Amino acid sequence: MKHPFRASPCAYYLRYWKRVNVDRIRFVTVAAFVVAISQSSLAAILHVNPGGTGGAFATIGSAVANAHPGDTIVVAPGTYHEDVTIGIPLSLTGAGSGQSIINAMGLPNGIYIDGFDHRGLSNVAVTGFTVENAKFEGILVTNSSFVTISDNEVMHNNLVLNPEGCPGLPPFETSEGEDCGEGIHFIGVEQSKVTYNTSENNSGGILLTDETGATDHNLITGNLVQDNPLACGITLASHPPAAPVLSPPGVYSNVIANNYSNHNGLQVLGAGAGVGIFAPGPGNKAYANVVVNNTLTDNGLPGVTLHNHAAPTGAPPVNLNDNIIMENTIYGNAADTADAATPGPTGINIFGIAPITGTLIFGNVINEEAIDVATKTPGQVNVHLNSLLGGSIGVDNLGNGRVDAIENWWGSPDGPGAQGATKVSGAGKSLISFTPWLRNPVPELPAVATGTN
Repeated sequence: MKHPFRASPCAYYLRYWKRVNVDRIRFVTVAAFVVAISQSSLAAILHVNPGGTGGAFATIGSAVANAHPGDTIVVAPGTYHEDVTIGIPLSLTGAGSGQSIINAMGLPNGIYIDGFDHRGLSNVAVTGFTVENAKFEGILVTNSSFVTISDNEVMHNNLVLNPEGCPGLPPFETSEGEDCGEGIHFIGVEQSKVTYNTSENNSGGILLTDETGATDHNLITGNLVQDNPLACGITLASHPPAAPVLSPPGVYSNVIANNYSNHNGLQVLGAGAGVGIFAPGPGNKAYANVVVNNTLTDNGLPGVTLHNHAAPTGAPPVNLNDNIIMENTIYGNAADTADAATPGPTGINIFGIAPITGTLIFGNVINEEAIDVATKTPGQVNVHLNSLLGGSIGVDNLGNGRVDAIENWWGSPDGPGAQGATKVSGAGKSLISFTPWLRNPVPELPAVATGTN
C-alpha cells in the first residue's frame, strides 16, 4: 500500500488542513465568545444628572473622563454647559432632544469625537441630545470610524462667524472660515452614520470634508436639515490638506439618502444648495457619492449642485467623477451664481472647468424650476428616466460637453418642446441627445421620513 502522501498529496494536505483548521476555528470561536462575555460583563453604565445626585456625575465631561471603552453614559434631562470631548469607544445617550441639552455658549463645540488626537478611534454613538450655541460645530467628528450620530437636534451653532471668518477655528479645518464647520461635521471619517437628526439655524447643516484624511463610506439618512442661512443643507467638499494628513484625502462613496433639505443658504446670494458636492481646485476629490431619494426645496442654490472651479495645466487632477443623483424630489430652488451661473431657478447644476465624467442623473422629479438640469462641463453627463416638469427648460447645456438625455418624461407624450412640455436649450443644445423620450410619466416615490423621533 502506498504512503498516503505519495498516493495523493492534495488529499493528504486537505485532510490535514481540515483537521488543524477545524480545531483552530473552534478555539477562535470559543475565545471570541469568552472575550465578548468578558467585555459585556466589564462594560459599565454611568449616569449623569444636573445635581450629581444618587451616585451620578454632575457633568457629562466628568463621566467621560471616568469611563472605560465600551461603557454607556446615560444623561438625564437638564441643561449642561459643556464642550464634551470623547476619545474612547462609548455610547453617550440623552433623554431626547429638548430634554438633555448641551449648551456650549462660549465654547468651541458641543460634542467633539476626537480621533485626530486619539488615533484609531471607533465605535462611538451619540443619541438623544439638543446641542446648541457652540462657537464652531455643534457636533464635530475627526478621523474616526463606525460612529453613529442619531436622533439629535443641532441648532444655533457657528456663533462666532463674522464677515472676516471664524476666529479661533482649529488650524486643521483649512477651508471653514466662511461657515465655522456647520452644525454636524465629519473630517476624515469612514463607515459612520448620521441618522434622523435635525440640523437647523446653524450656518450650514451637515458637512463632510477631508482635510485630515478620507471621508468615505458614510451614510447620511433621514435627517431634517433646514433654515441654515449661510451654506448648504448637506455638503460633501474636498478641501486643501491640513497637517498632518492621517490618510489619503478624498470625499467618496458616501450615501446621502432620504433627507429633507429645505430653505438653506438664503441669507447671502448663492450661499448654499440642498446638497452640494464640491472639488473646487487642484487635487481635490469628491467622487462616487450617491444622492438618492431626498426632498430638496427652496434652497439658495440649485437643489443638487456640483462644482469644480480650477484645473491649471500640470496641477494635480481634480476628481468630481461618478457621482449619482437619483430618485430625488426637487423644486423651488434658486439659480447658481458666479462662474457657475445659470439663468435659473435651477433644479440640478453640474459645473466644471475640468471634465466631470460618469455623472448619472436618474429618476428624479423636478418641478417649479426654470431649468430642471443645467450642465457646463467638458465631460458627458447622463440624464435618464427623470420627470422634467419645471415648465420651461428641461435640459440646458451651457457648455461644450455632451448630454445623453434619452428616456426622460418632458411633460408631454410628444417630447421636448411640445405644447405643455419642457425643452432643450443652451449653447450646447446640439450636443444633447433626447430621442427616444418617455411617453408616460415616471411614478413618484413616497415621501421620506425625516427628523428626530
